Amino acid sequence: MHKPELIALLRDGQFHSGEDLATALNVSRTAVWKQLQKLDELGLAVESVKGTGYRIPGGLELLDEGRVRGGLDAQARGLMGELAIHWQIDSTNAEALRRVADGAASGLVCTAEQQTAGRGRRGRQWVSPFARNIYLSLVWEFNGGAAALEGLSLATGVAVAQSLQDVGVAGVQLKWPNDILFAGEKLGGILLEMSGDAAGTCQVVVGIGLNVAMPAAQATTIDQPWTDLESVAARATGRNELLSALLNRLLPMLNTFGQSGFAAWRDQWLALDANADANVVMQLGDRQVAGIARGVDERGAMRLETTTGIQLLHGGEISLRPAS
Repeated sequence: MHKPELIALLRDGQFHSGEDLATALNVSRTAVWKQLQKLDELGLAVESVKGTGYRIPGGLELLDEGRVRGGLDAQARGLMGELAIHWQIDSTNAEALRRVADGAASGLVCTAEQQTAGRGRRGRQWVSPFARNIYLSLVWEFNGGAAALEGLSLATGVAVAQSLQDVGVAGVQLKWPNDILFAGEKLGGILLEMSGDAAGTCQVVVGIGLNVAMPAAQATTIDQPWTDLESVAARATGRNELLSALLNRLLPMLNTFGQSGFAAWRDQWLALDANADANVVMQLGDRQVAGIARGVDERGAMRLETTTGIQLLHGGEISLRPAS
């Protein structure tokens, strides 16, 4: 017996007796009990009531390819290739890069119930509890190398914000260069990684992590204020619906970005800028530069107004925070 089979029985959030679980799985009740004890390895809390049975409080919505594809509009359906849904994986971005090395083409979508080594920008850990959030990586091929990708993370942020609005989540903002915020708290993040020719044809993995129903007990390592959709959305949105909404916006954006560049998305990004005209501090390695955030230019560079004039700052190892 494997954990997936047991979780599939418990995902409805209802109580199931040990005897019923054993019968459904064709194993002993002792084997069921042992597997139940191991579910905490996935961060799943199982409630046990004597004489009643076991349940996962609130249940789980597992990712389902049929439901995700069924939620795509015609344009996204035509652009998406393989949808690879993993039970548990080190990192969806890492897997997408491995698939690129094996010849994967544009339109590959990798997602997972859980990441064991999820990563964010600047090498940070991305907290990835089982079946609670969205961990998504898309592969897309571009010509023109790295120069053609300037501002892509910002355009991705706009597409994510639009997809959230599509499912009824208003008020999302973006923090340069790759954070998705709600009321100043981190709701998600974007990580782009490239493979191929830096001056020619290259494949880009667009990674997105989005907090949907983050268990507080598993968020203790997050080093900044955070929130999730369960806390801020006007209505409950399932992960399959949300994944479809993301792909409906992201795939068309990627399909046109090579021709339009970031300039076509700049005004929309500026309208979502969480730090517009705010006093900020930019961390550039071991150096700090203070100034006023004046939006971004047509290539996605941060326009920082300092005592010496406007400085243009690009992504990479730069981070932004409000001035204290």
